Amino acid sequence: QVQLVESGGALVQPGGSLRLSCAASEYALNYYVIGWFRQSPGKEREGVSCFSRSAGTTLFAHSVEGRFTISVDNAKNTVYLEMNNLKPEDTGIYYCAADADVCKLLPEYAYWGQGTQVTVSS
Repeated sequence: QVQLVESGGALVQPGGSLRLSCAASEYALNYYVIGWFRQSPGKEREGVSCFSRSAGTTLFAHSVEGRFTISVDNAKNTVYLEMNNLKPEDTGIYYCAADADVCKLLPEYAYWGQGTQVTVSS
């Protein structure tokens, strides 16, 4: 199985920045799509971003485009979601996911991390 370990969630003020980490296996990073999703209580899971090394593809949801970026540390087999200019509506549990299919912002991934809480509030 593909194992994903998430970390980095915290309480931040509006306009602040935060970096989330998704540690995966070397195999998963090279051959699987890595996705980021978020979910608030009572709402459906929302796609935030996805990254495919093999296809050279990175996608962002319209709501976060221009504020969030993806970076990769090959030595640590870790994908980072860097979030800037955070807004209260960015609050939610953030999940990383992995799948063998193409990059997509739909919650149809085979493997999921445990989630990490992000709260944006003053």
